[in-house]
Amino acid sequence: VRYIFYNILHYITRLSFLFIQLLGRSIDLTSLLSQRLGSNMLKAIDTAIHVFESRNLCGVVELLHLLEINRLTHQMLSNFVVLDPFEAMYAEANNSVVSPHGRVTLHIFWELIYDFIPNYCYNSTTDRFVLAHLPQEPPERESAPKSQTVTTMLYGNKQLKEAYQSIFTLYGGFVGSIHFSALSKLLGYHGIAMLLEQLLNVISIIQTQLKPYVEALVAGLPQKCKLPFFQYGSKGVLGFYLAQLGPVIQYKDLRTDVFQAFKELGNAVIFSLLLEKALGQQEVVDILQAAPFQNLYPKPYVKDDQNMETVMKNLDQQYAALNMVSMISRYGTEQQGANARDAELLTRERLCRALSMFELVMQRIKSFLTCDPIWEGPPPANGVMSIDECQEFHRLWSAIQFAYCLPPTKGEITIEQCYGEGLQWAGCVIMTLLAQEKRFASLDFSYHLLRVHEFDGQDGNVQGIDLKQMIKRIKVYRDLNNQIFVILNKHLSSSDILQRQVREYQPPIFQATQA
Repeated sequence: VRYIFYNILHYITRLSFLFIQLLGRSIDLTSLLSQRLGSNMLKAIDTAIHVFESRNLCGVVELLHLLEINRLTHQMLSNFVVLDPFEAMYAEANNSVVSPHGRVTLHIFWELIYDFIPNYCYNSTTDRFVLAHLPQEPPERESAPKSQTVTTMLYGNKQLKEAYQSIFTLYGGFVGSIHFSALSKLLGYHGIAMLLEQLLNVISIIQTQLKPYVEALVAGLPQKCKLPFFQYGSKGVLGFYLAQLGPVIQYKDLRTDVFQAFKELGNAVIFSLLLEKALGQQEVVDILQAAPFQNLYPKPYVKDDQNMETVMKNLDQQYAALNMVSMISRYGTEQQGANARDAELLTRERLCRALSMFELVMQRIKSFLTCDPIWEGPPPANGVMSIDECQEFHRLWSAIQFAYCLPPTKGEITIEQCYGEGLQWAGCVIMTLLAQEKRFASLDFSYHLLRVHEFDGQDGNVQGIDLKQMIKRIKVYRDLNNQIFVILNKHLSSSDILQRQVREYQPPIFQATQA
């Protein structure tokens, strides 16, 4: 059908006479075709956006492909009829002509804030977000367009609709790298800037929700909690911590509101990191594609009897016609030359500026942490570092980690199913920004239990807790914590966010002893 339609258009546009005389009237057939095709093209784009507005964030992949199909169709039809530019049609359908943010950007923001961050769980093994086992109520969405409209405007017939939807269904149960790539292309820099602004507002959850819980949980911790000696055995250590950390483990809102608040903070951090990664990959591709037009190309292999400088000069002459700025400055207007130079500068330095929205998110989180002493705790009593005192955040997180390392009972929904790894990302981010990750690794309750168990290898049941299963879960979370700390330090090591303060102490002076 498309082949026949294509040939009909080709035949009509090649007619040497483009008015038709009908009943004494002249009909501009080309103009009529342009109007009808332009109207249908606009309606097709509008339908694609409407379908996306009726779905969750997983639908960005389908939207991107539908827009690309419409773009290619527009390009093919433009060879025969006069159509408005595709960007103008998309802007009109997207309501972005008079509004700073179009329908696509607003729906992405809506889904991110009210569905994705609170309801999805991250898994680093698959590098994907999936829907939580017990999600909150999803937000209200636009009603889906009629099935007949979707079939006609997007796919053409029922068979093609079923074929395409069977493909796009594969991307409907998760949010992964392909979705973040689609987001970076659909949003652009302007849309990503708006989304980042809203993410920073989400991070204010530290002050509005997390701070009261942290204050209540710190008050429930014992004033001091020493690391038990190895002689107690792993069963004795487990029983000791169950008694000492009882107020935290039994806190009524711990496994609901507290874990949910930490998860939302962690999801916001992970989202910013993965979106920046996708944007960086897109920028690298753009820069590599633009390199030949900016007189940038890799150095070739040079034989022993050749001169590198001579070879490069020959390449400059060979590719001189591709130099965009030179050619536009020579044959274009002064304004066009200025625009070309500005575009080249933007392309060259897009990655050289080292701008990172992930670092911006980290800076915002740290601004909340440093403005309240509840996170860092009071100065250590010994003037160096608190050892047994339970007043710093890493001590609280140690108690929280001990709580979610407890094995679930039979039929109980696990922490992983409800909160994913966003829960641990939040704790690791806060400890990293407070420079407490080393203290956490040294003084953590769960890690100490693991070290004692590696020494004695005891097995059994303590107050209904299977020690072997507890140790297994601690190992999993320890490895995940180490992985998160490596990622955070890798991205933040070159910035000023991690200000490691080195303190110098006078060595001890020993008094001379008399014989």
